Amino acid sequence: MKAIVFERFGEPREVLQVRDVPMPEPTAGEVRVRMRLAPINPSDLMTVGGVYGRLPNLPATPGFEGVGVIDASSGGWLAKLRGLKPGRRVAVLNGRGGNWQEFVTLPARHVVPVPDDLRDEQVATFFVNPATAIVMTQYVLQMRRASWLLQTGAGSALGRMIIRLGKHFGFRTINLVRRKELANELMQLGADAVLSTREDKIVDRVAEITKGAMVPCALDCIGGPGVVDVIQSLAPQGRLLVYGTLSAEPTPFDTRTLMVGPRAMEGFWLSEWVKHQGTLRMLGLFRQITALMRVGVLTTPVAATYGLDQLAQAIEHVERSARGGKILLRLG
Repeated sequence: MKAIVFERFGEPREVLQVRDVPMPEPTAGEVRVRMRLAPINPSDLMTVGGVYGRLPNLPATPGFEGVGVIDASSGGWLAKLRGLKPGRRVAVLNGRGGNWQEFVTLPARHVVPVPDDLRDEQVATFFVNPATAIVMTQYVLQMRRASWLLQTGAGSALGRMIIRLGKHFGFRTINLVRRKELANELMQLGADAVLSTREDKIVDRVAEITKGAMVPCALDCIGGPGVVDVIQSLAPQGRLLVYGTLSAEPTPFDTRTLMVGPRAMEGFWLSEWVKHQGTLRMLGLFRQITALMRVGVLTTPVAATYGLDQLAQAIEHVERSARGGKILLRLG
């Protein structure tokens, strides 16, 4: 079979290769999935670049999520209980990576059966962004109706999901972007306010929007110097949840700013959160994701789909500043 492989960490366009590799065989408790589609997520490229929080042994194949059809099963009682038999379409949640290949084996508990009415393009992005958005806003921050949430990276696929979740659940969002021209598009999605980090004085504008109350909760996926404005926009007892470091820059700020109020700054990583959840809670989360996908809240726009022989074009498209949606790899 064919797989995308890298033997050293580095620039994706330089180190990723398509190779012929042996077909994997499922061991006890595992299923084998014939992959159809997988997204190219920032976490995938950060892993290839060697800058993600958890790195694989090399050589390795990237890909944390995707959609496919079960091809063979040694999953035992769990596979039987969940109906994971050959021919069943599933979302593939591969926490160790490895989905960018034609077939993949993984534990039966890491695949989720999906209903027929969800398109492959949406199932391919079933977990990473949707679960992160729901868990951060509903489980961790427990956003209340009419409460304010400030977020960076609002133009991203995940940022847009949070805007739609705010409209769905009734909390209000102040959304930070670099390009002011995104404002109308995000307002149409349901954003309550859109600010440009290049043109607006963020703290002053947040004070104006909230009538001086500031925001009780904030999300940051960028890191770097801009986090200072986010912290200073927090109300007393406010919480900043950090879930990404896309700028790859350190955050220089006076730690005394956390003492005023006081305010709290904490990290969130979906894979770490999942480790501490029981089976029933995870099944409930999967059902919630499915329901919100059906009503359009957690859908992901897709800009383009590329085959394995178009890997270089796919990576180039991902690296564009305005790509218009998620880039998918067609693996089957």
